[in-house]
Amino acid sequence: MVKETYKGVSRKNIPWYPTVNYERCIGCGKCVDYCKLGVYKLDENREKSRPIAVNPFNCVVFCKGCQDICPSGAISHPSRKETVDVIRRLRKDQK
Repeated sequence: MVKETYKGVSRKNIPWYPTVNYERCIGCGKCVDYCKLGVYKLDENREKSRPIAVNPFNCVVFCKGCQDICPSGAISHPSRKETVDVIRRLRKDQK
């Protein structure tokens, strides 16, 4: 189940989602298989299949499982520290 908020902040305001470096991606689909929240879809309409983050805000805040499982190191996420700062600022602005 996808959460609409994280610590009281709308999930769509939190910049935490995966980025795929297609120069490194080998198109294995392990990230697609790993993520049960439907963040990725495998685009097979190319010479080499590749994952696309079709639902980036379904990504659980601070989860890096797909990044950890990627054999070619093609997936990255934003800085944890910067994301924490954004969440703190957004929570403060809501008060």
